[in-house]
Amino acid sequence: MNDLTIKAQEWIQTLWQWFDDTLLSYQTLAQLGIIVLLWGLSLGVVRLLRFLIPHPLAKSELYQRLRPYLSPLYDLSLWAILILMVKTVADQQAIPTYAFNIAASLILAWIVIRLATDLIESREIARLIRSFAWVIAALNIVGWLMPLIHFLEGITFSLGQGEVSIFGVLTGILTMLVLVWLALVVTGLLENWLRRVPAVNPSARVLLSKIARIVLISSAFLFAVSSVGIDLTVFAVFGGAIGVGLGFGLQKVVSNFVSGVILLMDRSIKPGDVVEISGTYGRINKLAGRYTSVISRDGREHLIPNEDMVTQTVINWTFSHRMVRRHLPVGISYKSDVDLAIALMIEAADEVPRILTDPAPRVLIKGFGDSAINLELRMWIRDAKNGVSNVASEVNYKIWQKFNENGVEFPYPQRDIHIVSEPKS
Repeated sequence: MNDLTIKAQEWIQTLWQWFDDTLLSYQTLAQLGIIVLLWGLSLGVVRLLRFLIPHPLAKSELYQRLRPYLSPLYDLSLWAILILMVKTVADQQAIPTYAFNIAASLILAWIVIRLATDLIESREIARLIRSFAWVIAALNIVGWLMPLIHFLEGITFSLGQGEVSIFGVLTGILTMLVLVWLALVVTGLLENWLRRVPAVNPSARVLLSKIARIVLISSAFLFAVSSVGIDLTVFAVFGGAIGVGLGFGLQKVVSNFVSGVILLMDRSIKPGDVVEISGTYGRINKLAGRYTSVISRDGREHLIPNEDMVTQTVINWTFSHRMVRRHLPVGISYKSDVDLAIALMIEAADEVPRILTDPAPRVLIKGFGDSAINLELRMWIRDAKNGVSNVASEVNYKIWQKFNENGVEFPYPQRDIHIVSEPKS
């Protein structure tokens, strides 16, 4: 602890000496004032030019694409140009230009880093990388980078049977972040490639992508830990504790994860299938590690635990093929013409575009009820993902129209009532 305090005091003393000798001199303060004035001048000039002079490339399609990346750099570019111009004049007059050199280098470094990080899609990640890279560049420009590295390397602590420095920990964290990001990028490229391979079914595609992601991220973590100098045997006890925790506290999580792997391997369900489970009817949108996403016809997305998809009864409307048969019960009066009713029901089904003609719709006489002859229309559709109740509703409406137009009666309940009166005494 005493060594750490002495090193911190020496670092602070060196830093204060640098401020006193470099930044607090009259010449440096004057240069800083000029730099601030040039920043205000660059802002004003860019705003004035945008207002008074129309941009000659405003109608160019290429410029419109690059404008979000180039527009924030106009002020900085003009600022750097003005500083370099003042620096050139100062060099000719043999005036010290230390602050001008640092300011111009920092601005140019920021411009280059900004252009490079604009290629990253995530704005948050791009902003984080941009700030980190610029801080490293700034420390290197002012000459603080190597002293800071030596200072952080001197701060060590014991971990297991070895020692680890603060610089090693920071390097390991940075290495892990970069490797995890690369693992996610590689996994995304693998998923895009698998989507273009028709021989790979959706379940195998999801399984391969998840295995690749787990392997790559785990490898990135282990490599980052090894780069710090930590012996991996240190995590043996920690791994045992995790195993106990998984066995007791995370039973459901592990069960859902294993169930998800089983679903992907046995291919009982896959993205795009139309399923029904516990009253939920919809299309499978995604197979995640813990849950299965099912989007119903009303747009609601149900996140069903994978364990339920394995242990409960699941109706997969499209497991073997995409064809689905619908049953529509219809009752007609005993006075109606049965042959005519059957013909009208088949005609109604043929008029609905979603009903298949092969196999053709057919009508069965299911039985004779108290008040009606019970008929059943059986018809096939191929696009269950677009709903099965709506097509049944459309066919029922057409049957009702045709029965009314052709005199086929729907039955009314009939009951015989016998009134028994008591004999007079």
